[in-house]
Amino acid sequence: MTNAPSSSLPSDHQASLIDGKGFAAKMRQHIREDVLAFHEKHGVTPGLAVILVGNDPASEVYVRNKAVQTHHAGMRSFMHMLPENTSEAELLALIDRLNKDPEIHGILVQLPLPNGLDGRRVTNAILPEKDVDGLGEINAGRLAVGLPSLIPCTPLGCLLLLRDQLGDMKGQHAVIIGASNLVGKPMALLLLAEGCTVSIAHIHTRDTAALARQADILVVATGCRELVRGDWIKLGATVIDVGITRIKTDDGKTRLVGDVAFDEAVKVAGRITPVPGGVGPVTIACLLKNTLTAAKLQLEGNAE
Repeated sequence: MTNAPSSSLPSDHQASLIDGKGFAAKMRQHIREDVLAFHEKHGVTPGLAVILVGNDPASEVYVRNKAVQTHHAGMRSFMHMLPENTSEAELLALIDRLNKDPEIHGILVQLPLPNGLDGRRVTNAILPEKDVDGLGEINAGRLAVGLPSLIPCTPLGCLLLLRDQLGDMKGQHAVIIGASNLVGKPMALLLLAEGCTVSIAHIHTRDTAALARQADILVVATGCRELVRGDWIKLGATVIDVGITRIKTDDGKTRLVGDVAFDEAVKVAGRITPVPGGVGPVTIACLLKNTLTAAKLQLEGNAE
């Protein structure tokens, strides 16, 4: 399929919603089948260790959800809930034990870490073959030079959604708003590998809106709620909204919004991810995918 925007759209136009929730459900089913086949071949069940430092309620819910989905995929989950005052030496000692544990194939440290803990040092303490977040310098470097690597879960999820929606993306102009190591930079590398022409907007970009209007594919990952307005979007473009922010509503309740002003964007875009139900579920599914990939790397020497 291609994403060639028309010069005009009807007044009642509504973008097609990219169903991340449904896509993730299919992914998890395939992963579960692959996990069973892996166990039959090796007699080993992939194991994922998740480390949470501190008692942030939202993070606790998030990591417990990861544990539930890990079990549902037929893998083993190992939770390590550490107190806020955990020292860096204690955290690094735990990672060292998990690195040496043959039952643990993937290690994830929930970020951000409390003040006083060096996130970069902690991330790089994880063995590259167990770095299922793909954020260590070895995996980041391998991705940069086009070698097989464990890829950060969110950009991997965005890529899989784009492949599903668009197929061949060669020659399309992809604009990424946000240049973080977590999403923006690896997303740019992945789309370059797909044959896209890639631009990245960041805090010093002089006219982000003008750049965004050139995008056939627009990926937004800034953490700034509803930053991207409808008039930033090229007619018919495919929009991937990575952001998620909880806001209060007039009735005293709360709701989740993304980095894109959805009600405006849906009238212009060709395809768009909703928030929630878009990128989020696929990100967690990609964590499961990476855990299985890591297990294959450790037992088979490759991820095929």
